[in-house]
Amino acid sequence: SDRRMNKGVILAAGRGRRLGVLTRDRPKCMMLLGDKPLILWQTDALRGAGISEISVVRGYKGDQIDVGGVFFFENPRWSETNMVISLTCAEAWLTQSDCIVSYADIVYCSAVIRQLMASSGAITITYDRKWLDLWHARFDDPLTDAETFKVNEQGRLVEIGARAKRLDDIEGQYMGLLKFTPTGWQMVSDILQRLEGEERDRLDMTTLLRLCLDNNVAIHTVPVDGGWGEVDNENDLALYERMLAEGGAFLGTE
Repeated sequence: SDRRMNKGVILAAGRGRRLGVLTRDRPKCMMLLGDKPLILWQTDALRGAGISEISVVRGYKGDQIDVGGVFFFENPRWSETNMVISLTCAEAWLTQSDCIVSYADIVYCSAVIRQLMASSGAITITYDRKWLDLWHARFDDPLTDAETFKVNEQGRLVEIGARAKRLDDIEGQYMGLLKFTPTGWQMVSDILQRLEGEERDRLDMTTLLRLCLDNNVAIHTVPVDGGWGEVDNENDLALYERMLAEGGAFLGTE
């Protein structure tokens, strides 16, 4: 079957407020890292893993998203909705085939995507076991930003997204990379349909994952060891530029 033919969906509708003036005239995914817009880091990694069909959900300054060979979905309500609503804008793909879903403010290598594609779960996320190295480089105190993350012996998610009081509560860092099969997406749709419109609008991805757990929907996980980064602010960009300059190996091996 063509279930194995994964499509890629990049969620790029939001404003990226924490970047301040840097996103005043362009969306966050067009910020440059090593002379390449973030979104090209994503499309290159997806294509490198064999995913040829890629769509971008756009919203804020969507006409500025300059990337070739992709399909666009629109989130016209980007300013009053959160990431899950952006994801629903790609429903036509999610109901039809396996989809790798990526945030637009992360960089990663093809190897991570290949591992995610190989998962048999209806809903799967990647997480970084070596997250603390990167968080120490990004934050004076990693606990100010990091959230809880726990998996069981079978590699199923059991906890995500709460405030972490100590490092022991964090077995890894959720990266903003997911995979939904059409079956998995149907389970998500069922949960979303039971919510009030306003609650749906506000929903971020970790809250959705928590709702899945509350509804006994299994979330499979794929552990990776480094090889990615997320861009929240200017300091992150500067950090990754330095890492690139020091040998370009911060994304690990392809």
